[in-house]
Amino acid sequence: MSEPGWRVVLLLAGAFRDSIDALHQELAEQGHPEARPMHGFALQAIGPDGCTINELGQRLGVSKQAAAKTTVSLEKAGYVVRDAMPSDRRAVLLRRTPRAEELLAASAVGFERVMARWRRQLGVARFKAMVESLADVAGQQRVGDLPGWLTQRSSTRG
Repeated sequence: MSEPGWRVVLLLAGAFRDSIDALHQELAEQGHPEARPMHGFALQAIGPDGCTINELGQRLGVSKQAAAKTTVSLEKAGYVVRDAMPSDRRAVLLRRTPRAEELLAASAVGFERVMARWRRQLGVARFKAMVESLADVAGQQRVGDLPGWLTQRSSTRG
C-alpha cells in the first residue's frame, strides 16, 4: 500500500520543523535567542552589499510593509543598520552588521550539526539517498525561495 500524500507532506514538514527547531535552540545558546527563521531568509536576501526595503520585499516575495516590519525586527536584534543611499537621499540602504554575519556563520555550522545527526540516525547511505531523492522531487524548483513561495501561488504549486 502506498503512503497517503498528506502523510508524506506532513513528514517533510516535520523534518523541516525538526531541523529549524534544533538550529534555533543552538543559536539561542550561542547568544542569538531573538533569531527567527525569517531572519535568516531576510539576511540572505539583504546580501553582503545591502539592499533597500523595497528590494528586500521583492527578493522575499512580500509586500513593502512586510519587509519594513521584518527590518524593524532585524534592527532590534542588532542584525541590520540603515545607511543613507549615496544616489538617493530619501532611500535607505539596509546593511548586515557583524552580529548578522556571526548569526549566518553560526547557522551554517548549526545546519551541519543537524545534518550530522540525521546522518547518524539514518546512516550515510540512506541520508545520501534521501538528499538525492528530494533533489529529484524538487527538480527545477528554486530551492531557498520559501518566503516568496509562501506568499505567491502559481499553477505549478497548487
